[in-house]
Amino acid sequence: MSWPEAGANASSWVVASRRSAALPRAPERPEKEPSQGGRGGQKAGGGGSWRGHSGVQQPVGAGFREPPLSFRLKNDWVGAVIGRGGSKIKEIQSSTYTKIQIIKGDPEAEVRIFGTKAMQSKAKTVIDNLVQKQEDYKTEPKVDVAVVQPSDGKGASKDVSGNQKLVDWDKFRGNILKWSKKKWAVKIWGFVPGLPPIKKNFYVESETTRSMSQDQADNWRRENYNIMCDDLKGGEKRPLPNPIANFEDAFHCYPEVMRNLQKAGFQRPTPIQSQAWPIILQGVDLIGVAQTGTGKTLSYLMPGFIHIDSQPLGRNGPGMLVLTPTRELALQVEAECRQYSYKGLKSVCVYGGGDRDGQIKDLAKGVDIIIATPGRLHDLQMNNFVYLKSITYLVLDEADKMLDMGFEPQIMKILLDVRPDRQTVMTSATWPCAVRRLAQSYLKEPMIVYVGTLDLVAVSTVKQNIIVTTEDEKRSHIQTFIESLSPKDKVIIFVSRKAVADHLSSDLCIRHISVESLHSNREQSDRERALKNFKTGKVRILIATDLASRGLDVHDVTHVYNYDFPRNIEEYVHRVGRTGRAGRTGVSVTLITRNDWKISGELINILERANQSVPEDLVVMAERYKANKLKKEMENKWERPQGKPKKFYY
Repeated sequence: MSWPEAGANASSWVVASRRSAALPRAPERPEKEPSQGGRGGQKAGGGGSWRGHSGVQQPVGAGFREPPLSFRLKNDWVGAVIGRGGSKIKEIQSSTYTKIQIIKGDPEAEVRIFGTKAMQSKAKTVIDNLVQKQEDYKTEPKVDVAVVQPSDGKGASKDVSGNQKLVDWDKFRGNILKWSKKKWAVKIWGFVPGLPPIKKNFYVESETTRSMSQDQADNWRRENYNIMCDDLKGGEKRPLPNPIANFEDAFHCYPEVMRNLQKAGFQRPTPIQSQAWPIILQGVDLIGVAQTGTGKTLSYLMPGFIHIDSQPLGRNGPGMLVLTPTRELALQVEAECRQYSYKGLKSVCVYGGGDRDGQIKDLAKGVDIIIATPGRLHDLQMNNFVYLKSITYLVLDEADKMLDMGFEPQIMKILLDVRPDRQTVMTSATWPCAVRRLAQSYLKEPMIVYVGTLDLVAVSTVKQNIIVTTEDEKRSHIQTFIESLSPKDKVIIFVSRKAVADHLSSDLCIRHISVESLHSNREQSDRERALKNFKTGKVRILIATDLASRGLDVHDVTHVYNYDFPRNIEEYVHRVGRTGRAGRTGVSVTLITRNDWKISGELINILERANQSVPEDLVVMAERYKANKLKKEMENKWERPQGKPKKFYY
């Protein structure tokens, strides 16, 4: 914040704030009013008020019995103390029951704090801590935003003629890597100078797991959904840890974790947990690839709790960061953190659309775990509201979805402030090239665990029904479906657009069918209420866009209805995975029209991998699309000029 313009006789700028009636009164009754300086050197009138640089009349608290506490402050830090629009200094005054006056000077400003001695001391400490944070932040190498950020923030920039041009992403990633090395200057011995060392290995192998032979381990993986495990470290490979068959094998040294798992009523670990826990507890970076609804969240949360609680030295900030693509998934992870709370660890959920000021206050109170969407966390990071240097355990949850939503630039800049010798866990339901590249950039010598296959496949506990139809016939199909539902059924109806969700929900409400809708145009409070009503069973039909295809963990969903086919086959798999969760079975119904025929071949592959029946109409659609595509390619080939035209001379 810059200093306000002042007249020739102006000597000070006074910062004050209107005290809310809800706040407690100051400890001592003021008797004497401190002198005030106003804009243009005018003193405040006798009416008990003054006019700041904005010209808006502000109340002036009178002076206190104690003389003001005065000290000097570099002009560079005045803006940080005042905050945007005076927000920071108002907060300090409200929390310490003081009045603060800042008088412009060169090269330093004078700060005067009015109040009792105890309150003055408290306010001075708050200001000192704030300045120290700013000094620490300013001395670190900073990323040149003009160098590493696409000019319009959306992955594309414009040339001098105003035309769109592609961003050189390789150069972008190279700049990020260069600045990261400059910022951290990690030495060859593998830790960050100036920061406390990290302890990563907390695994104590049980006698049962240790006694398992290689053949027994391989057979166990094969019989449990064909678990595959590999070491991606270059050179000599590390021995793969044996999978654990029950919770005691992983957490026999951690009774509080065992109590939480037993309280939840789980019988045994899921396949991804059986192999992931021994790896993560050893401190090795992990890539976990598994179908949606297979327990990936607990596979990283439980070791994360142990990791941050067992660090040898105290932390000066949060220890775990979980990045998720959507608000719904972030809230779901936070709910899991609270359900399986460990030794009083505090978590906060940071996401766009939520109460930003409330999130900032929660962070300022001190937390152990941050669950965040990249957009909001990047916003708080750029404004110095969040401290990430203390993070030693990082999770990139649903990495494929985050990349699909275009969050890679924000992820890169967030991770610049996270120490590079951290432990990192990445989860994904698919394994495309973009996710592999992200893993290569931000994980060190990881192991990979995947359940079943790296090829995309829907959960085998869901019966998938495909109906080839037309746009005009969709309404009659969904009407027939809703009429066939039993009172205990619970269904998610997926649509492609927000307008379709609103129109469909309105139509059903007119027919006195109770529904909720969920899409990004709804207020966050409305979205949370809709989810609550659906989870509790107050409403048994939820109409949603792909916002709900991930992170919506409702175990008793019996049906998924794809009114519109999604934009890609990955989202189809995630939609289907909203049912048939936690060992239950489910049914999906999908309407597919001529507009979706380009994806029919991939859909057939998904159905065949899951041993589902393939409708003859769908096969015919796929064949027609292939024939049409081949025809167009041939036409384009003949229409395309063959080489340069010959020159003729006369």
